[in-house]
Amino acid sequence: MVKKYLIPSIIALCLGGLNYYLTLPAMNIKSASFWGFIIFIVIVFFLSKAVISGASWLKNIVKGKEHIVNESPILKLSNFKIGKAKIIILSIVICAAIVFGIIFVSSSKLFNATKYQKMLDVKQSDFKEDIAEIPLSQIPVVDRDTASRLGSRKIGEVVDLVSQFNVSSYYTQINYRNYPVRVSPLEYADIIKWFTNREDGIPYYVKIDMATQDTELVALPEGMKYSPSEYFSRDLMRHVRFAYPTKMFDSTSFEIDDNGNPYWIISCYDYTIGFLGGYDITGIVMVNAVSGEMDYYDVSEVPQWVDCVYPADIVLAQADYWGTFVNGFWNSIISQKNVVKTTEGYNYLAIDDDIWAYTGITSVVSDESNIGFILINLRTKEAKTYSINGAEEYSAMSSAEGKIQEKGYTATFPILVNIADTPSYFISLKDGAGLVKSYSFVSVSNYQIVGVADTLAGAEAEYRRLLSEAGKLNSDNTTEELTKQTLAAKVSAVSSAVVGGNTAYYIKLEGSEDIFIADVSLNDKLPFISVGDELTVTYYKEGNSVTVTAVE
Repeated sequence: MVKKYLIPSIIALCLGGLNYYLTLPAMNIKSASFWGFIIFIVIVFFLSKAVISGASWLKNIVKGKEHIVNESPILKLSNFKIGKAKIIILSIVICAAIVFGIIFVSSSKLFNATKYQKMLDVKQSDFKEDIAEIPLSQIPVVDRDTASRLGSRKIGEVVDLVSQFNVSSYYTQINYRNYPVRVSPLEYADIIKWFTNREDGIPYYVKIDMATQDTELVALPEGMKYSPSEYFSRDLMRHVRFAYPTKMFDSTSFEIDDNGNPYWIISCYDYTIGFLGGYDITGIVMVNAVSGEMDYYDVSEVPQWVDCVYPADIVLAQADYWGTFVNGFWNSIISQKNVVKTTEGYNYLAIDDDIWAYTGITSVVSDESNIGFILINLRTKEAKTYSINGAEEYSAMSSAEGKIQEKGYTATFPILVNIADTPSYFISLKDGAGLVKSYSFVSVSNYQIVGVADTLAGAEAEYRRLLSEAGKLNSDNTTEELTKQTLAAKVSAVSSAVVGGNTAYYIKLEGSEDIFIADVSLNDKLPFISVGDELTVTYYKEGNSVTVTAVE
Protein backbone atom coordinates (compact mmCIF):
# COMPACT_ATOMS: atom_id res chain seq x y z
CA MET A 1 0.00 0.00 0.00
CA VAL A 2 2.87 2.37 0.85
CA LYS A 3 4.56 1.65 -2.45
CA LYS A 4 1.28 2.17 -4.26
CA TYR A 5 1.03 5.85 -3.18
CA LEU A 6 4.45 6.90 -1.89
CA ILE A 7 6.47 6.35 -5.05
CA PRO A 8 3.93 8.07 -7.36
CA SER A 9 3.86 10.98 -4.90
CA ILE A 10 7.65 11.26 -4.95
CA ILE A 11 7.71 11.14 -8.76
CA ALA A 12 4.94 13.77 -8.98
CA LEU A 13 6.75 16.07 -6.55
CA CYS A 14 10.10 15.70 -8.33
CA LEU A 15 8.68 16.35 -11.80
CA GLY A 16 6.48 19.08 -10.36
CA GLY A 17 9.57 20.76 -8.90
CA LEU A 18 11.31 20.56 -12.28
CA ASN A 19 8.18 21.98 -13.94
CA TYR A 20 8.11 24.84 -11.42
CA TYR A 21 11.79 25.62 -12.02
CA LEU A 22 11.29 25.75 -15.79
CA THR A 23 7.85 27.39 -16.12
CA LEU A 24 7.83 29.58 -12.95
CA PRO A 25 4.07 29.62 -12.27
CA ALA A 26 2.66 32.08 -9.74
CA MET A 27 1.48 30.33 -6.57
CA ASN A 28 -1.78 32.24 -6.69
CA ILE A 29 -5.25 30.78 -7.15
CA LYS A 30 -6.12 33.61 -9.55
CA SER A 31 -3.31 32.62 -11.91
CA ALA A 32 -3.96 30.24 -14.81
CA SER A 33 -0.33 29.10 -14.55
CA PHE A 34 -1.00 27.89 -10.99
CA TRP A 35 -3.86 25.63 -12.06
CA GLY A 36 -1.83 24.36 -14.98
CA PHE A 37 0.91 23.46 -12.48
CA ILE A 38 -1.58 21.61 -10.21
CA ILE A 39 -3.09 19.71 -13.15
CA PHE A 40 0.41 18.68 -14.26
CA ILE A 41 1.19 17.23 -10.81
CA VAL A 42 -2.13 15.35 -10.64
CA ILE A 43 -1.64 13.86 -14.11
CA VAL A 44 1.92 12.79 -13.27
CA PHE A 45 0.75 11.20 -10.01
CA PHE A 46 -1.97 9.08 -11.63
CA LEU A 47 0.19 8.09 -14.57
CA SER A 48 2.97 7.05 -12.21
CA LYS A 49 0.51 5.12 -10.09
CA ALA A 50 -0.86 3.33 -13.15
CA VAL A 51 2.62 2.42 -14.40
CA ILE A 52 3.84 1.18 -11.02
CA SER A 53 0.72 -0.89 -10.35
CA GLY A 54 1.33 -2.66 -13.63
CA ALA A 55 -2.27 -2.26 -14.72
CA SER A 56 -3.00 -4.77 -17.45
CA TRP A 57 -4.89 -2.27 -19.56
CA LEU A 58 -1.74 -0.14 -19.92
CA LYS A 59 0.24 -3.20 -20.95
CA ASN A 60 -2.40 -3.97 -23.53
CA ILE A 61 -2.09 -0.46 -24.96
CA VAL A 62 1.57 -1.14 -25.66
CA LYS A 63 0.78 -4.58 -27.14
CA GLY A 64 -2.15 -3.21 -29.19
CA LYS A 65 -4.64 -5.86 -28.03
CA GLU A 66 -8.16 -5.30 -29.24
CA HIS A 67 -9.90 -6.25 -25.99
CA ILE A 68 -8.22 -3.35 -24.15
CA VAL A 69 -11.48 -1.38 -24.26
CA ASN A 70 -13.22 -4.00 -22.20
CA GLU A 71 -10.48 -3.75 -19.54
CA SER A 72 -10.16 0.05 -19.41
CA PRO A 73 -10.65 1.78 -16.04
CA ILE A 74 -13.40 3.87 -17.60
CA LEU A 75 -15.60 0.83 -18.12
CA LYS A 76 -14.71 -0.54 -14.72
CA LEU A 77 -16.70 2.35 -13.25
CA SER A 78 -19.65 0.03 -13.81
CA ASN A 79 -18.54 -1.83 -10.68
CA PHE A 80 -19.83 1.11 -8.65
CA LYS A 81 -23.42 1.21 -7.67
CA ILE A 82 -25.28 3.30 -10.20
CA GLY A 83 -27.03 5.42 -7.56
CA LYS A 84 -23.79 6.29 -5.76
CA ALA A 85 -22.05 7.19 -9.00
CA LYS A 86 -24.90 9.48 -10.01
CA ILE A 87 -24.78 11.29 -6.68
CA ILE A 88 -21.02 11.85 -6.92
CA ILE A 89 -21.18 13.08 -10.50
CA LEU A 90 -24.18 15.31 -9.82
CA SER A 91 -22.47 16.82 -6.75
CA ILE A 92 -19.35 17.62 -8.76
CA VAL A 93 -21.39 19.23 -11.55
CA ILE A 94 -23.43 21.34 -9.10
CA CYS A 95 -20.33 22.52 -7.21
CA ALA A 96 -18.56 23.40 -10.46
CA ALA A 97 -21.64 25.28 -11.72
CA ILE A 98 -21.85 27.29 -8.49
CA VAL A 99 -18.17 28.20 -8.58
CA PHE A 100 -18.25 29.27 -12.23
CA GLY A 101 -21.49 31.16 -11.64
CA ILE A 102 -19.95 33.15 -8.79
CA ILE A 103 -16.86 33.93 -10.88
CA PHE A 104 -18.97 35.01 -13.88
CA VAL A 105 -21.34 37.24 -11.92
CA SER A 106 -18.59 38.85 -9.85
CA SER A 107 -16.28 39.49 -12.80
CA SER A 108 -18.31 39.97 -15.98
CA LYS A 109 -18.80 43.28 -17.73
CA LEU A 110 -22.53 42.57 -17.94
CA PHE A 111 -22.93 42.96 -14.16
CA ASN A 112 -20.01 45.32 -13.52
CA ALA A 113 -20.06 47.79 -16.41
CA THR A 114 -19.87 50.82 -14.08
CA LYS A 115 -16.81 49.43 -12.27
CA TYR A 116 -15.06 48.76 -15.57
CA GLN A 117 -15.92 52.26 -16.80
CA LYS A 118 -14.31 53.78 -13.70
CA MET A 119 -11.07 51.81 -13.88
CA LEU A 120 -9.54 54.82 -15.62
CA ASP A 121 -10.20 58.22 -14.06
CA VAL A 122 -10.31 60.50 -17.11
CA LYS A 123 -10.29 64.30 -16.84
CA GLN A 124 -11.08 66.83 -19.56
CA SER A 125 -8.11 69.12 -20.11
CA ASP A 126 -6.77 71.97 -22.27
CA PHE A 127 -4.32 71.17 -25.07
CA LYS A 128 -2.45 74.48 -25.04
CA GLU A 129 -1.90 74.38 -21.27
CA ASP A 130 -0.77 70.75 -21.08
CA ILE A 131 1.27 70.33 -24.25
CA ALA A 132 3.74 73.15 -24.70
CA GLU A 133 5.74 73.76 -27.83
CA ILE A 134 9.03 71.92 -27.64
CA PRO A 135 12.30 72.79 -29.39
CA LEU A 136 13.08 70.93 -32.59
CA SER A 137 16.02 69.35 -30.77
CA GLN A 138 13.58 67.45 -28.51
CA ILE A 139 11.13 66.11 -31.10
CA PRO A 140 11.52 62.30 -31.27
CA VAL A 141 12.20 61.22 -34.85
CA VAL A 142 13.18 57.63 -34.03
CA ASP A 143 10.57 54.88 -33.73
CA ARG A 144 11.21 51.40 -32.37
CA ASP A 145 12.12 49.91 -35.75
CA THR A 146 14.66 52.62 -36.54
CA ALA A 147 16.08 52.35 -33.01
CA SER A 148 16.62 48.64 -33.57
CA ARG A 149 18.52 49.31 -36.79
CA LEU A 150 20.66 51.98 -35.15
CA GLY A 151 21.46 49.70 -32.22
CA SER A 152 22.46 46.80 -34.45
CA ARG A 153 24.64 49.11 -36.52
CA LYS A 154 26.35 50.47 -33.40
CA ILE A 155 27.26 47.11 -31.93
CA GLY A 156 28.44 46.01 -35.38
CA GLU A 157 31.14 48.67 -35.15
CA VAL A 158 32.78 46.80 -32.25
CA VAL A 159 34.11 43.45 -33.51
CA ASP A 160 34.79 42.00 -30.06
CA LEU A 161 31.20 42.66 -28.99
CA VAL A 162 29.32 41.57 -32.08
CA SER A 163 30.89 38.09 -31.86
CA GLN A 164 29.68 37.63 -28.27
CA PHE A 165 26.53 39.73 -27.83
CA ASN A 166 23.42 40.96 -29.61
CA VAL A 167 21.28 43.97 -28.78
CA SER A 168 18.06 42.80 -27.13
CA SER A 169 14.69 43.80 -28.55
CA TYR A 170 13.47 45.91 -25.59
CA TYR A 171 14.30 49.47 -26.76
CA THR A 172 12.23 50.97 -23.96
CA GLN A 173 11.27 54.61 -24.46
CA ILE A 174 12.01 56.65 -21.35
CA ASN A 175 12.66 60.23 -20.31
CA TYR A 176 16.32 60.50 -19.37
CA ARG A 177 17.18 63.85 -17.83
CA ASN A 178 14.14 65.34 -19.58
CA TYR A 179 15.14 64.04 -23.02
CA PRO A 180 13.37 61.18 -24.84
CA VAL A 181 15.67 58.21 -25.37
CA ARG A 182 15.35 54.51 -26.07
CA VAL A 183 17.49 52.09 -24.09
CA SER A 184 18.15 48.40 -24.56
CA PRO A 185 20.69 46.03 -22.96
CA LEU A 186 22.98 43.69 -24.79
CA GLU A 187 22.25 39.98 -24.51
CA TYR A 188 24.39 36.87 -24.88
CA ALA A 189 24.48 35.58 -28.44
CA ASP A 190 23.95 31.96 -27.27
CA ILE A 191 24.55 29.68 -24.28
CA ILE A 192 28.20 29.10 -25.25
CA LYS A 193 28.81 32.86 -25.18
CA TRP A 194 27.11 32.94 -21.79
CA PHE A 195 29.51 30.33 -20.38
CA THR A 196 32.53 32.28 -21.62
CA ASN A 197 31.32 35.73 -20.51
CA ARG A 198 29.12 35.12 -17.46
CA GLU A 199 31.78 35.99 -14.88
CA ASP A 200 32.03 39.55 -16.20
CA GLY A 201 28.35 39.86 -17.11
CA ILE A 202 26.88 42.07 -19.83
CA PRO A 203 29.19 45.10 -20.13
CA TYR A 204 27.07 47.57 -22.11
CA TYR A 205 23.63 48.85 -22.91
CA VAL A 206 22.58 50.90 -25.93
CA LYS A 207 21.16 54.41 -25.54
CA ILE A 208 19.60 56.18 -28.53
CA ASP A 209 18.67 59.86 -28.51
CA MET A 210 15.27 59.87 -30.21
CA ALA A 211 15.69 63.44 -31.46
CA THR A 212 19.24 63.44 -32.82
CA GLN A 213 19.51 59.69 -33.56
CA ASP A 214 22.86 59.68 -31.73
CA THR A 215 23.54 56.11 -30.64
CA GLU A 216 25.82 55.31 -27.72
CA LEU A 217 27.18 52.09 -26.27
CA VAL A 218 27.23 52.89 -22.56
CA ALA A 219 29.96 51.01 -20.70
CA LEU A 220 29.16 49.85 -17.17
CA PRO A 221 31.73 49.84 -14.34
CA GLU A 222 30.45 46.35 -13.53
CA GLY A 223 28.60 44.06 -15.92
CA MET A 224 24.90 43.19 -15.64
CA LYS A 225 24.49 39.76 -14.03
CA TYR A 226 20.68 39.49 -14.19
CA SER A 227 18.72 39.56 -17.44
CA PRO A 228 16.37 37.42 -19.56
CA SER A 229 19.40 36.09 -21.47
CA GLU A 230 21.01 34.63 -18.31
CA TYR A 231 20.58 31.01 -17.27
CA PHE A 232 19.81 29.11 -14.07
CA SER A 233 19.58 31.25 -10.90
CA ARG A 234 20.65 34.44 -12.72
CA ASP A 235 17.76 34.26 -15.19
CA LEU A 236 15.77 37.41 -14.43
CA MET A 237 12.31 35.89 -14.06
CA ARG A 238 13.60 32.91 -12.05
CA HIS A 239 15.49 35.29 -9.76
CA VAL A 240 12.33 37.36 -9.18
CA ARG A 241 9.92 34.42 -8.97
CA PHE A 242 11.84 32.76 -6.13
CA ALA A 243 11.69 36.04 -4.19
CA TYR A 244 8.00 36.70 -4.94
CA PRO A 245 6.33 33.29 -5.47
CA THR A 246 2.74 34.60 -5.27
CA LYS A 247 3.06 37.70 -7.45
CA MET A 248 1.53 37.62 -10.93
CA PHE A 249 3.86 39.28 -13.44
CA ASP A 250 2.84 41.13 -16.58
CA SER A 251 5.42 43.03 -18.65
CA THR A 252 9.16 43.55 -18.25
CA SER A 253 10.94 46.72 -19.33
CA PHE A 254 14.53 47.88 -19.19
CA GLU A 255 15.20 51.35 -17.78
CA ILE A 256 18.04 53.45 -16.45
CA ASP A 257 17.89 55.86 -13.53
CA ASP A 258 19.09 59.47 -13.67
CA ASN A 259 22.66 58.31 -13.07
CA GLY A 260 22.58 55.80 -15.93
CA ASN A 261 22.36 52.71 -13.70
CA PRO A 262 20.43 49.82 -15.36
CA TYR A 263 17.27 48.36 -13.84
CA TRP A 264 14.57 45.89 -14.79
CA ILE A 265 11.00 47.00 -14.11
CA ILE A 266 8.55 44.09 -13.83
CA SER A 267 4.87 45.04 -13.59
CA CYS A 268 2.69 42.99 -11.25
CA TYR A 269 -1.03 42.61 -11.86
CA ASP A 270 -4.14 41.51 -10.01
CA TYR A 271 -7.86 41.28 -10.68
CA THR A 272 -9.66 44.24 -9.13
CA ILE A 273 -13.28 43.45 -10.05
CA GLY A 274 -14.75 40.27 -8.64
CA PHE A 275 -12.55 37.18 -8.81
CA LEU A 276 -11.20 37.36 -12.35
CA GLY A 277 -12.23 40.77 -13.67
CA GLY A 278 -10.66 44.21 -13.83
CA TYR A 279 -7.14 43.18 -14.85
CA ASP A 280 -4.89 45.98 -13.60
CA ILE A 281 -1.33 46.75 -12.54
CA THR A 282 -0.95 46.92 -8.76
CA GLY A 283 2.80 47.38 -8.35
CA ILE A 284 6.27 46.73 -9.71
CA VAL A 285 9.32 44.72 -8.80
CA MET A 286 12.42 46.83 -9.48
CA VAL A 287 15.59 44.80 -10.00
CA ASN A 288 19.12 46.17 -10.13
CA ALA A 289 20.49 44.53 -13.29
CA VAL A 290 24.04 44.45 -11.90
CA SER A 291 23.62 43.28 -8.31
CA GLY A 292 20.23 41.58 -8.53
CA GLU A 293 18.90 43.54 -5.54
CA MET A 294 15.16 43.98 -5.81
CA ASP A 295 12.27 45.78 -4.15
CA TYR A 296 8.51 45.73 -4.56
CA TYR A 297 6.61 49.02 -4.86
CA ASP A 298 2.89 49.61 -4.92
CA VAL A 299 1.83 51.80 -7.84
CA SER A 300 1.47 54.78 -5.49
CA GLU A 301 5.07 54.41 -4.26
CA VAL A 302 6.98 54.01 -7.53
CA PRO A 303 10.10 56.24 -7.73
CA GLN A 304 9.81 59.35 -9.91
CA TRP A 305 12.48 58.29 -12.41
CA VAL A 306 10.64 55.10 -13.37
CA ASP A 307 8.62 55.61 -16.57
CA CYS A 308 7.08 52.26 -17.54
CA VAL A 309 4.76 50.96 -14.81
CA TYR A 310 1.58 50.45 -16.83
CA PRO A 311 1.90 48.70 -20.22
CA ALA A 312 0.24 50.80 -22.92
CA ASP A 313 -2.08 47.99 -24.06
CA ILE A 314 -3.58 47.67 -20.57
CA VAL A 315 -4.35 51.37 -20.05
CA LEU A 316 -5.69 51.71 -23.59
CA ALA A 317 -8.03 48.76 -22.95
CA GLN A 318 -9.22 50.61 -19.86
CA ALA A 319 -9.70 53.73 -22.00
CA ASP A 320 -12.02 51.67 -24.19
CA TYR A 321 -13.97 50.57 -21.09
CA TRP A 322 -14.26 54.25 -20.12
CA GLY A 323 -15.63 55.17 -23.55
CA THR A 324 -17.75 52.08 -24.12
CA PHE A 325 -19.59 51.72 -20.79
CA VAL A 326 -20.31 55.41 -20.27
CA ASN A 327 -24.05 54.67 -20.05
CA GLY A 328 -23.96 51.03 -19.00
CA PHE A 329 -23.49 47.66 -20.67
CA TRP A 330 -26.65 47.46 -22.75
CA ASN A 331 -26.23 50.99 -24.09
CA SER A 332 -22.83 49.97 -25.44
CA ILE A 333 -24.56 47.32 -27.58
CA ILE A 334 -27.98 48.71 -28.47
CA SER A 335 -28.41 52.50 -28.64
CA GLN A 336 -24.67 53.33 -28.19
CA LYS A 337 -25.44 56.84 -26.96
CA ASN A 338 -22.23 58.81 -26.24
CA VAL A 339 -20.17 55.67 -26.83
CA VAL A 340 -16.62 56.25 -28.12
CA LYS A 341 -13.52 54.14 -28.59
CA THR A 342 -9.81 54.59 -29.08
CA THR A 343 -8.38 54.52 -32.59
CA GLU A 344 -6.01 51.84 -33.83
CA GLY A 345 -2.39 52.43 -32.94
CA TYR A 346 -0.75 54.62 -30.32
CA ASN A 347 2.47 56.46 -29.62
CA TYR A 348 4.27 58.10 -26.73
CA LEU A 349 4.75 61.68 -25.57
CA ALA A 350 7.42 62.90 -23.16
CA ILE A 351 5.82 65.44 -20.81
CA ASP A 352 7.15 66.71 -17.45
CA ASP A 353 9.71 63.90 -17.10
CA ASP A 354 7.06 61.22 -17.66
CA ILE A 355 6.06 59.08 -20.62
CA TRP A 356 2.43 59.32 -21.71
CA ALA A 357 0.65 56.97 -24.10
CA TYR A 358 -1.63 58.78 -26.49
CA THR A 359 -4.17 57.78 -29.09
CA GLY A 360 -7.18 59.25 -30.80
CA ILE A 361 -10.81 58.95 -29.71
CA THR A 362 -13.42 58.28 -32.35
CA SER A 363 -17.05 57.30 -32.68
CA VAL A 364 -17.97 53.63 -32.53
CA VAL A 365 -19.24 54.10 -36.06
CA SER A 366 -16.20 53.45 -38.25
CA ASP A 367 -14.94 56.59 -39.95
CA GLU A 368 -11.69 58.42 -40.65
CA SER A 369 -11.93 61.23 -38.12
CA ASN A 370 -11.20 61.77 -34.45
CA ILE A 371 -13.35 63.63 -31.98
CA GLY A 372 -10.48 64.03 -29.57
CA PHE A 373 -7.40 62.50 -27.98
CA ILE A 374 -6.57 60.76 -24.74
CA LEU A 375 -3.22 60.87 -22.93
CA ILE A 376 -2.38 58.39 -20.16
CA ASN A 377 0.62 58.64 -17.85
CA LEU A 378 2.41 55.27 -17.86
CA ARG A 379 3.76 55.81 -14.35
CA THR A 380 0.72 57.14 -12.50
CA LYS A 381 -2.16 56.19 -14.85
CA GLU A 382 -3.37 59.80 -14.82
CA ALA A 383 -5.58 60.24 -17.89
CA LYS A 384 -6.60 63.38 -19.80
CA THR A 385 -8.82 63.94 -22.81
CA TYR A 386 -8.81 66.77 -25.32
CA SER A 387 -11.80 67.62 -27.47
CA ILE A 388 -10.12 68.24 -30.82
CA ASN A 389 -11.91 67.29 -34.01
CA GLY A 390 -9.74 66.22 -36.89
CA ALA A 391 -8.19 63.50 -38.98
CA GLU A 392 -7.35 60.16 -37.41
CA GLU A 393 -3.72 59.11 -37.41
CA TYR A 394 -3.69 56.83 -40.44
CA SER A 395 -5.34 59.48 -42.60
CA ALA A 396 -2.58 61.90 -41.60
CA MET A 397 0.05 59.27 -42.40
CA SER A 398 -1.44 58.76 -45.86
CA SER A 399 -1.52 62.52 -46.41
CA ALA A 400 2.18 62.84 -45.52
CA GLU A 401 3.11 59.93 -47.80
CA GLY A 402 1.04 61.41 -50.61
CA LYS A 403 2.87 64.72 -50.41
CA ILE A 404 6.02 63.04 -51.74
CA GLN A 405 4.52 59.88 -53.18
CA GLU A 406 7.09 59.75 -55.97
CA LYS A 407 9.75 58.81 -53.38
CA GLY A 408 7.80 55.87 -51.99
CA TYR A 409 8.55 56.72 -48.35
CA THR A 410 6.65 55.06 -45.50
CA ALA A 411 5.22 57.14 -42.65
CA THR A 412 5.78 56.30 -39.00
CA PHE A 413 2.89 56.47 -36.55
CA PRO A 414 2.37 60.16 -35.67
CA ILE A 415 3.45 62.02 -32.56
CA LEU A 416 1.06 64.68 -31.28
CA VAL A 417 2.84 68.06 -30.96
CA ASN A 418 1.96 71.68 -30.43
CA ILE A 419 2.98 74.02 -33.27
CA ALA A 420 1.87 77.62 -32.72
CA ASP A 421 -0.85 76.43 -30.33
CA THR A 422 -2.18 74.22 -33.11
CA PRO A 423 -2.60 70.46 -32.49
CA SER A 424 -0.35 68.87 -35.09
CA TYR A 425 0.96 65.46 -36.06
CA PHE A 426 4.70 64.99 -36.46
CA ILE A 427 5.59 62.12 -38.79
CA SER A 428 8.96 60.71 -39.87
CA LEU A 429 9.15 59.35 -43.41
CA LYS A 430 11.41 56.33 -44.00
CA ASP A 431 12.82 54.75 -47.11
CA GLY A 432 12.80 51.06 -47.99
CA ALA A 433 15.85 50.44 -45.79
CA GLY A 434 14.02 51.81 -42.75
CA LEU A 435 16.11 54.99 -42.54
CA VAL A 436 14.50 58.36 -41.82
CA LYS A 437 14.76 60.53 -44.94
CA SER A 438 12.14 63.25 -44.53
CA TYR A 439 9.99 64.90 -41.88
CA SER A 440 6.41 66.05 -41.95
CA PHE A 441 3.98 68.12 -39.89
CA VAL A 442 0.27 67.62 -40.52
CA SER A 443 -2.57 69.68 -39.09
CA VAL A 444 -4.96 67.61 -36.98
CA SER A 445 -7.95 69.78 -37.90
CA ASN A 446 -7.12 69.82 -41.63
CA TYR A 447 -4.88 67.02 -42.84
CA GLN A 448 -4.54 68.75 -46.22
CA ILE A 449 -2.13 71.17 -44.53
CA VAL A 450 1.12 69.22 -44.77
CA GLY A 451 4.64 70.55 -44.39
CA VAL A 452 7.34 68.17 -45.68
CA ALA A 453 11.09 68.66 -45.98
CA ASP A 454 14.34 66.75 -45.69
CA THR A 455 15.11 68.56 -42.44
CA LEU A 456 13.12 69.20 -39.28
CA ALA A 457 13.60 72.94 -39.49
CA GLY A 458 12.57 72.98 -43.13
CA ALA A 459 9.44 70.92 -42.46
CA GLU A 460 8.39 73.14 -39.58
CA ALA A 461 9.01 76.32 -41.56
CA GLU A 462 6.94 75.03 -44.48
CA TYR A 463 4.18 73.92 -42.12
CA ARG A 464 4.03 77.30 -40.38
CA ARG A 465 3.89 79.02 -43.76
CA LEU A 466 0.95 76.86 -44.81
CA LEU A 467 -0.79 77.50 -41.49
CA SER A 468 -0.35 81.22 -42.00
CA GLU A 469 -1.78 81.08 -45.52
CA ALA A 470 -4.75 79.01 -44.38
CA GLY A 471 -5.44 81.03 -41.23
CA LYS A 472 -4.06 79.04 -38.32
CA LEU A 473 -6.76 77.11 -36.47
CA ASN A 474 -6.13 76.93 -32.73
CA SER A 475 -7.55 74.45 -30.28
CA ASP A 476 -9.97 77.13 -29.04
CA ASN A 477 -11.33 77.44 -32.61
CA THR A 478 -10.02 81.01 -33.10
CA THR A 479 -8.06 82.15 -36.13
CA GLU A 480 -4.71 83.88 -35.80
CA GLU A 481 -2.41 84.94 -38.62
CA LEU A 482 1.34 84.44 -38.41
CA THR A 483 3.16 87.47 -39.81
CA LYS A 484 6.30 87.05 -41.85
CA GLN A 485 9.10 89.34 -40.69
CA THR A 486 12.47 90.31 -42.14
CA LEU A 487 15.56 91.59 -40.34
CA ALA A 488 18.83 92.77 -41.95
CA ALA A 489 21.69 93.22 -39.48
CA LYS A 490 25.21 92.18 -38.61
CA VAL A 491 25.94 88.86 -36.91
CA SER A 492 26.84 89.39 -33.24
CA ALA A 493 27.24 85.69 -32.37
CA VAL A 494 27.00 82.34 -34.15
CA SER A 495 27.38 78.68 -33.22
CA SER A 496 26.26 75.33 -34.68
CA ALA A 497 24.80 72.04 -33.44
CA VAL A 498 23.46 68.84 -34.93
CA VAL A 499 19.65 68.68 -34.72
CA GLY A 500 17.70 65.73 -36.11
CA GLY A 501 20.80 64.53 -37.95
CA ASN A 502 21.33 67.92 -39.67
CA THR A 503 23.49 70.92 -38.82
CA ALA A 504 21.63 73.95 -37.46
CA TYR A 505 23.15 77.39 -36.92
CA TYR A 506 22.21 79.52 -33.90
CA ILE A 507 22.58 83.17 -34.88
CA LYS A 508 22.21 86.40 -32.93
CA LEU A 509 21.88 89.66 -34.84
CA GLU A 510 22.70 93.14 -33.63
CA GLY A 511 19.65 95.00 -32.34
CA SER A 512 17.64 91.83 -31.64
CA GLU A 513 17.31 89.65 -28.54
CA ASP A 514 15.99 86.71 -30.58
CA ILE A 515 18.04 83.63 -31.39
CA PHE A 516 17.57 82.63 -35.03
CA ILE A 517 17.95 78.89 -35.68
CA ALA A 518 18.70 78.25 -39.34
CA ASP A 519 19.04 74.82 -40.89
CA VAL A 520 22.02 74.38 -43.18
CA SER A 521 19.62 73.56 -46.04
CA LEU A 522 18.41 77.18 -46.07
CA ASN A 523 21.71 78.49 -47.42
CA ASP A 524 24.87 76.65 -48.45
CA LYS A 525 26.97 79.59 -47.21
CA LEU A 526 25.85 79.24 -43.57
CA PRO A 527 28.94 77.19 -42.58
CA PHE A 528 31.11 80.15 -43.60
CA ILE A 529 29.38 83.01 -41.79
CA SER A 530 31.15 84.73 -38.93
CA VAL A 531 30.65 87.58 -36.47
CA GLY A 532 30.34 90.91 -38.30
CA ASP A 533 28.84 89.49 -41.50
CA GLU A 534 25.68 91.15 -42.81
CA LEU A 535 22.64 88.83 -43.00
CA THR A 536 19.01 89.17 -43.99
CA VAL A 537 16.79 86.74 -42.11
CA THR A 538 13.16 86.02 -42.96
CA TYR A 539 11.17 84.44 -40.16
CA TYR A 540 7.85 83.92 -38.37
CA LYS A 541 7.56 84.80 -34.70
CA GLU A 542 4.96 83.93 -32.08
CA GLY A 543 5.80 84.64 -28.46
CA ASN A 544 9.32 83.35 -27.89
CA SER A 545 9.12 80.95 -30.82
CA VAL A 546 11.09 82.00 -33.91
CA THR A 547 10.99 80.01 -37.14
CA VAL A 548 13.50 80.98 -39.82
CA THR A 549 12.39 80.42 -43.42
CA ALA A 550 15.21 82.11 -45.38
CA VAL A 551 18.73 83.44 -44.85
CA GLU A 552 20.48 85.68 -47.36
